[in-house]
Amino acid sequence: MVPIFVAVILAVVAAAIGVGAGIQVRKSTAEREIGSAEEEATRIVNAAIKDAENKQREALMEAREEIHKERNDFEREVKEQRADLTKQERRLQSKEENLDRKTEQMEKREEKLQSKLAAADQTREEAEALKRSQMEMLERISGFSVEEAKNYLIQQVQDEVTHEEAVRIKEIKAKFKDEADTYARNTIALAIQRCAADQVAEVAVSVVPLPNDEIKGRIIGREGRNIRTLETLTGAELIIDDTPEAITISCFDPVRREITRIALERLIADGRIHPTRIEEMVEKAKREVESIIKAEGERAILETNIHNIHPELIRLLGRMHYRTSYGQNVLNHCIEVSHIAGLLAAEIGADVNQAKRAGLLHDIGKSVDHEIEGSHVQIGVDLARRYKENEQIVHAIAAHHNDVEPQTVVACLVQAADAISAARPGARRENVENYIKRLERLEEISSSFKGVDKAYAIQAGREIRIMVKPEIISEDQMVILARDIAKQIEETMEYPGQIKVNLIRETKAIDYAK
Repeated sequence: MVPIFVAVILAVVAAAIGVGAGIQVRKSTAEREIGSAEEEATRIVNAAIKDAENKQREALMEAREEIHKERNDFEREVKEQRADLTKQERRLQSKEENLDRKTEQMEKREEKLQSKLAAADQTREEAEALKRSQMEMLERISGFSVEEAKNYLIQQVQDEVTHEEAVRIKEIKAKFKDEADTYARNTIALAIQRCAADQVAEVAVSVVPLPNDEIKGRIIGREGRNIRTLETLTGAELIIDDTPEAITISCFDPVRREITRIALERLIADGRIHPTRIEEMVEKAKREVESIIKAEGERAILETNIHNIHPELIRLLGRMHYRTSYGQNVLNHCIEVSHIAGLLAAEIGADVNQAKRAGLLHDIGKSVDHEIEGSHVQIGVDLARRYKENEQIVHAIAAHHNDVEPQTVVACLVQAADAISAARPGARRENVENYIKRLERLEEISSSFKGVDKAYAIQAGREIRIMVKPEIISEDQMVILARDIAKQIEETMEYPGQIKVNLIRETKAIDYAK
């Protein structure tokens, strides 16, 4: 154990001695390297200092050269600016001299203007005085004051303007008359010629002839039971008066009146008149009338060649077979309007089918106007909408009597066709009382205008002949007056066709030879 310990100690001592020797050797080596490094560093620092000094000297040289160059440039710019300022000073000096000269000239001109203004004021005062003296002289010579002269001149200007206006109106009317009348006349004439509708004014029969007066008692029946039964079933009223061999049927509904007529005629022919038989005959008459209504509606559709109309509208068209307006059969009138509207549409290139359809349905409201309140126009519009007619057709129905303003070509065509059909000779009968009132109203409107002496409605109201006072209405004013009267008639009256306004101005000079 002891030798091993000693060996270990010896080994440690030997290692320590080796380490110290190595450290000493390394220390001497490091000292040598440090010395050489310090020498190298000193050399490098000295070289760097020399380079820095060289670069500093070079930078100083370059800076001096740059400063010298900048100084030269600055001195050159200063010289140029001084030269520019010198030029501007010379220019300003010359401008000041020019302004001084101009100011002197303006002062001289102002003095001249002041003298001219003074002379002008004096001249104006002299002119005003001369004008006043001339006006006084003119007033003495002419006999007019200033206001009277102004009124005279204004009247002269008004007369000239009235003349020019009348001439212009004549020219415009002549131009449009030549162009529009010719085209419209040809179009309407062609349509009417091609239509060539029958001029039959069919009227529903309201008087039933009797074979003898004895039958009246049988129609009345015991205690009036027969006539009451017939009136109750039909809704019509039987008027049995002193008229020999005739019974009058009174009812606002033309279909009911027709049913009553047919039933009564069959009862008279059969001879068996009692409540049960009356009821049976009325039912048969209703079926017959319904069959006729359907057939007439289909006839109207076939004649006008219109398709896809609701069956209820066809039935309503058939009902108009028994409806009259001023003696004109309404169904025939609608068919005629349909034909005319279609032909007019063909002439101007519009939709023919739409025009014919609107023309056929335009008076559809008259088929039930005895049952529904309101005008036949509004009733027709409601019926057309209920049965899904086109809005253009509905508008044409609404506008055919100007209840609404027509907005489409079809509506205007239906208006024209309706007027043509209603106004043609023989189409309608007019109540004498209404006819006289229309003539009186025509004369009243014409006489209401200033300067009218007398007015006469002639040619069955187709012309109004007006005598004017020549001292009030001049030749030029007649054209304007005729236009105003015609416009007033159009706005306040309803009439078929057109009315000619004929003004006559007559002057007379009377003297006697002695």
